[in-house]
Amino acid sequence: MGKRWGWCICFMILSFPAWAQQAFIQGQVTNAQQQPLIGATVVVQNASVSALTDAQGKFSLKVEPEKEITLLVTYIGFLKFEKELTLLPGETRYLGIELIANSKELQEVEVRAKSTNETREVVSITKIDPRLTQSIPSPFQEFNKILTTLPGVTSNNELSSAYSVRGGTYDENLVYVNGMEVYRPFLNFSGQQEGLSFVNPDLVEEVTFSSGGWQPKYGDKLSSVLDIQYRTPQKFKGSVSGSLTGGSVHAEGTAFDKRLGFLVGVRHKNAGYVLNSLEVEGDYQPVFTDVQTYLTYDLSKAGHRATGAAPITQLSLLANIAQNDYQVRPETRETTFGTQTQVLRLLVGYDGQEQMKYTTWQSGLRLQHEFSSDVKGELIYSTLYSQEREYRDLEAGYRFCDVMPMASVSPFNRCAGERGVGSTYNYSRNKLRAAIQALEGKVNWRFMPSHTLMAGVKAGLESIEDGLQEYGFTDSADYVSDISTLSIDQTLNSTRWQGFVQDEWAIDSSQTLTYGVRLHYWSTNAQLSISPRVQYAVRFASLPDWSFKAAAGSYVQAPLYRELRLADGTLQKEVENQQAWHFITGTEYQFHKWGRPFKLTTEAYVKYMPSVIPFEQENMRLRYLPNVKSTAYAIGADVRLNGEFIKGEESWFSVGFLSTKENLEGDSTEVRDPITGKVEAVEAKGYIRRPTDQRLNFGVFFQDHLPNNPTWKMYLNLAFSTGLPFGPPGLLNYRSAFNGPAYRRVDMGFSKLISVRGTGASGFGLESLWLSLEVLNLISANNVVSYNYVKDTSGITYAVPNYLTGRLVNLRFIARF
Repeated sequence: MGKRWGWCICFMILSFPAWAQQAFIQGQVTNAQQQPLIGATVVVQNASVSALTDAQGKFSLKVEPEKEITLLVTYIGFLKFEKELTLLPGETRYLGIELIANSKELQEVEVRAKSTNETREVVSITKIDPRLTQSIPSPFQEFNKILTTLPGVTSNNELSSAYSVRGGTYDENLVYVNGMEVYRPFLNFSGQQEGLSFVNPDLVEEVTFSSGGWQPKYGDKLSSVLDIQYRTPQKFKGSVSGSLTGGSVHAEGTAFDKRLGFLVGVRHKNAGYVLNSLEVEGDYQPVFTDVQTYLTYDLSKAGHRATGAAPITQLSLLANIAQNDYQVRPETRETTFGTQTQVLRLLVGYDGQEQMKYTTWQSGLRLQHEFSSDVKGELIYSTLYSQEREYRDLEAGYRFCDVMPMASVSPFNRCAGERGVGSTYNYSRNKLRAAIQALEGKVNWRFMPSHTLMAGVKAGLESIEDGLQEYGFTDSADYVSDISTLSIDQTLNSTRWQGFVQDEWAIDSSQTLTYGVRLHYWSTNAQLSISPRVQYAVRFASLPDWSFKAAAGSYVQAPLYRELRLADGTLQKEVENQQAWHFITGTEYQFHKWGRPFKLTTEAYVKYMPSVIPFEQENMRLRYLPNVKSTAYAIGADVRLNGEFIKGEESWFSVGFLSTKENLEGDSTEVRDPITGKVEAVEAKGYIRRPTDQRLNFGVFFQDHLPNNPTWKMYLNLAFSTGLPFGPPGLLNYRSAFNGPAYRRVDMGFSKLISVRGTGASGFGLESLWLSLEVLNLISANNVVSYNYVKDTSGITYAVPNYLTGRLVNLRFIARF
């Protein structure tokens, strides 16, 4: 046996150089609408190496390493694509190639309806390379972190996967995975208690993001749509990844003569390493796990499958089970804040614990059928069942004092005078059960060469049971204040109906018009909402690299549950649907610089919201105020430049400008006599800043590699956002009275890709190993996520900041098989 193993080891050692001498080019060829081009010719110039793209527009070539080659891609009706490459031994280079239509031949090309993957002819659409979501440096490799580098998208909490788009709230974003709508937890209190986001990056094939003005086929929210498509496997492969904060395993493949395709992913996250950098010291035990699978089964006849075409009939299943447990026993906290001349310090000692549990089952069953080349239909049945628990027994004793900031004064940097001493107690036993079922049918009919009609209807049943048991008080200066009690058990059962119809009209080779209407009815408030929407895009023959787009439409968001719950826990069911009118105009310019492709996208937008439900933010929890009527607006502009600033590596810079304000019914301000100080009048405050009013948002994702060795890479993720307004909760007259500090964060990663064997090699084994060293919050910025409010002995209230994580070092690896 020992001699046999010796021969095996010798064979592996001798054959390793042979593997390393191979180099591969893989990629996908698409048009400007991101549709795959089938049968495109891919050739290595002056070499007998070529390939044709398959039904997904994909190709694979084996080339000679360490030799400069020229790759040529041609397709009838499109300009030739040319790119110079030099690959290292064992390297696999992936290329996303977008061919530009030849304007001289456009009239000879038949115009066909666009797929759901269009970008150039649709307003506010961004396509994201899903592979980047795995390499972007972040604490937990959350999929949504790639979105915060886009213009108009902000998230001032690296512990949360929630994000705000163009002044909207964290609950105004639609998320779809293979046509199934995904929901967030209802009771989630702050980012550190949040588990894994639904989307598993190991399984993703395509990512499309819309920041406004989307088509009627998408659902009813006010701010954005994230549309995720999971892969349909072609062969067996897998991956294993790990870091100091958790890991994942995924496998995919086919069975039953490739009729069955399966994707399975398991993720585990332990946030203890990250949470231990917070200012509250204690015993953190956050454990989050989920198992996800996506199965597809081709029901087409054997003769059709033999042609390699897309399935005529396909049944798919998406299922997810997530168990998120958060437990912490806080011990102490020390926060120093104030100005250079007045430094204050809050010291807190804790006794007790917090425990949150979120268990969620989500699934969707989808049947797709192609009745003819022009008629397609699908049926989707989706379910959500969520059990959420919040247990809290927490007592805190605090000391609030002045600090001597001058080194020459004794005692330096120590408490020199008491401003307040006291204790607080919080008790809660909150339970929530949510069950949602939905059945949706859609049809896609290309009834004319230039017209594609889409229509659908969706019916849903929702049942939510909520039990609240809370008690709390503050004991300060020998008296008890701020006593609060809450004891409620309630149920909300409702039905929801939605429907849409839209027409995509390719007017000619340079103009596209999409128009339609969406309907929404919810039984709880018995309100029927009608949402017309229209998009228009045009390209001029004299400006073939430019496209111009505009969109307008109504977007409605009916309450789900949290929007109805008042501060005392009761429900106010007579609430109007939230509504926003989007008006967007933009341009897209595609050009080449230094022989590499670039894209400049600019958009200006106005969102008028005649009916919105205002909210107060406590950490990442939103406490809605359904009893306060409000109107609002948002106006801004977004700019994004992306391309290969470093040859072969996509990077981008984005900037967003925003102003969003609201007018609340019932708030007021006092007008006083400047001499006597008496109140002369009480006036309505009018429009004030919304809690999401972030005037400037700047994001960068930049990649670089060693000039002669692209397997060594650097990743930089930079985010800057101006401060958000804030004020003490529960006081409308002091709402958004103060401006918070700016959010600044820089994450950097260094990686090495080790290619063990080429992707074209037969058999199963380790293909590559990706290693990364990351420095998170490189500049060690003290970012503020929220505030606690403390009174001193003279009755003055101070806002004590709650800081986010400090600088951390993380190690990661990804092994692909």
